[in-house]
This record gives sequence, C-alpha cells and structure tokens, in this order.
Amino acid sequence: MEMNSSSLNNTARIAGLLYLFLIITGVYGVMYIPLQIIVPGDPVSTAKNIISNELLFRTGILNNIISNTIFLFLAFVLYRLLKLVNENLAKIMFALVIVQIPFVFIMEAFNVTSLMILKGEILKTFELSQRQDLAMLFLNINDYGTLPLEMFWGLWLLPFGLLVYKSEFIPRILGILLLIGGIAYMIDSTIGILFPNYSSFVKYPTLLLVAIGEISITLWLLIKGVKAKEQKV
Repeated sequence: MEMNSSSLNNTARIAGLLYLFLIITGVYGVMYIPLQIIVPGDPVSTAKNIISNELLFRTGILNNIISNTIFLFLAFVLYRLLKLVNENLAKIMFALVIVQIPFVFIMEAFNVTSLMILKGEILKTFELSQRQDLAMLFLNINDYGTLPLEMFWGLWLLPFGLLVYKSEFIPRILGILLLIGGIAYMIDSTIGILFPNYSSFVKYPTLLLVAIGEISITLWLLIKGVKAKEQKV
C-alpha cells in the first residue's frame, strides 16, 4: 500500500506527541522524584522521606510504568514511520526498546517491595534499622539496575539516529544529534559500571547531550512533521 505525505505527517506528529509525553514522564520519574525522596548516603532520612511522602513515591512507580508503556507505543510509531527508510534497521530499533520493558517492571517491583518493608507490611519481626537497611538494598538494586538499562537507552538511539540520518524527510543533523546522545548514554553506562567514582563527571554532560538530541527530534516531529514524496511501505 502507499503512504502519502499527509499520512506520513500524521504518523510523525503522533510520534512527536508520544516523545513529548515520554520526556515529561522521564523527567518526573528520573529527576524530580529522586530529588524529593533520596538523601545520598543517609538511609534513615531516605526511609523517612518515603514514608512521609508515600503518595509521591507511589506516583513515581506509576509514572515509570506509564512512561515505559508510552516508550513502547513510541517505538512502534517510529517503526511505522522509519521502516520506509530501512525496514531491518527499524526492526532492530524496535527490538532494542522491547527488551527494556520487562526489566523496568521488575525494578518497579523492587520499589514496591522497599515501601512494604518500610511500612512493616512484611518482615514484621525485623527491627526498624534492619527494615531500613533492607529497603535501601532494594532501592540500591534498582539504582544499579539502571546502569545496564542505560546501555540500552543508548543502543536504541543508534539505529534511530541512523534511520533519521538516512531519511530524506527529516534533517540529517537530527540523526547526528541522536547518535551522539546514544553514544553518550553508552559511555556513561560503561563508566558507571567500571569506574563508579568518576560517573559524576560524565552524568550531566550526558544528560545535556541526550536532551539536545531527543528534544530536537521531538519538536521537529511535533511541529514540522515530515516532507516526502509518496512512498511505498
């Protein structure tokens, strides 16, 4: 069948809207919630914050589930849009998103478990300090799990960036920015795993590079859409 320019534009704008929602939920879950809850190096204060801000903590769990559901739909819409360029590469992009989703739900289960421990709903015979230590263990497992997951955040941007670069209906510079963001994510993940003491030096430059690439493609898809001749899919 044929996908005309109007249909292509609609697909692009749906992708842009989903990407915008993904960015908003991502900022809320990855940046806002931890700043309100987590006190680095102080498990007691962190535990107290979780209990006193239980609803906020729970919204973070729900937010991450919603965010990754959006991520899945975004990957599918981008696949529909970019398979016009290279179907095999688009399948790889989609696959690199799919494999992330189960890990995220497992990590959120750790967050739920940590909350149950702190509230005394399980391990009731344990002392408060023991429950706090165990809760922090589950929270730390979540944090450590983010490091390998971050590698996949970078990996999926590579075929995505290549597809954008090769397309004739999205500016090549946006593809280059996505590739840079993907490589930055992978470097940040590698340093976090191998040299954790130096991870703070690359964290914020990584976030900046990724933000430039992903916000740029989001705004382009949402506002400009795409321009192309009729193509077969």
